[in-house]
Amino acid sequence: MFVDEAVIHVKAGDGGAGCVSFRREKYIPKGGPDGGDGGDGGDVIFWADPSENTLLDFSGKHHWKAPRGEGGMGKKMAGESGEDLVIRVPPGTLIYDKDNQALLADLDQPNKRVRIAKGGRGGRGNWHFKSSVNQTPRYAEPGTEGQERNLRLELKLIADVGLVGMPNAGKSTLLSAISAARPKIADYPFTTLEPQLGIVAIGPDRRMVVADIPGLIEGAHGGAGLGVSFLRHIERTKVIVHLLDLYPLDGSEPADNYRIIRRELESFSPELAAKPEIIAANTMDLALDDEAIDRLGKELPGNKIYPISGATHRGLDRLLESLWELVHPQVP
Repeated sequence: MFVDEAVIHVKAGDGGAGCVSFRREKYIPKGGPDGGDGGDGGDVIFWADPSENTLLDFSGKHHWKAPRGEGGMGKKMAGESGEDLVIRVPPGTLIYDKDNQALLADLDQPNKRVRIAKGGRGGRGNWHFKSSVNQTPRYAEPGTEGQERNLRLELKLIADVGLVGMPNAGKSTLLSAISAARPKIADYPFTTLEPQLGIVAIGPDRRMVVADIPGLIEGAHGGAGLGVSFLRHIERTKVIVHLLDLYPLDGSEPADNYRIIRRELESFSPELAAKPEIIAANTMDLALDDEAIDRLGKELPGNKIYPISGATHRGLDRLLESLWELVHPQVP
């Protein structure tokens, strides 16, 4: 199950209390204070674990607490500090303070770590307070409380290329043709109900991550269909592939479908709509001539269109080479 939002509460460990203790040793007639310090509480640390790809673990567990530090002991022995609580999340997770909506961290790189809540400091034992006027201090500091926060977690998948298009445009078929991903494929709309990632290997040293986003329809920005719930997952992409079905089953015009999706992208995020885009005209395996692709070119002047077939792999090599050049532009 794919979950890309969660609300949780985290609390770092409290610091342990300092100890009030006095020295008692044989043959030493005058003892003195020797209470040890309390241990520090554990921090709450978030780790972008590459093996994670969903926030599902947070659906059933909303409270996360780090261990507290142990109290100090006699003979100036410090209490053991609490272990840090390391919370694993998928790369691409954004962490917000839910109370003020401030962005605390963006785990936009695999294995990135960030401390979100600091553990409390252990209290000092009574030997720290010995002075010339107070030889037997009977006071030690309590530990301070660990920081706690209400958090909102939001996942934005990290991909180089994002696939967008109407339902049944062939995005899942294309992803399965260019990568080892195996998304659900069927001849009815909305077979993809959650984003899918695939790693595309063009050569031994050339790889791209491609995200297949569930199909959009007109009015998606207002909640129609699947809405724009998953568009956040292509906000990080460098290139958008707009996939068009040359022969839609509903009899619609590919150029009209293109304009519909463009309006939805612009309504969701002007920055997303401004990203570099490639138009791929799918289902060329059904074409008897060039009439449909020529008509599309006239309807969308100024756009370079790549005729492809996800089913027969026609034109995919050329498409992938162009994507690679956009994702990794040559530095002059």
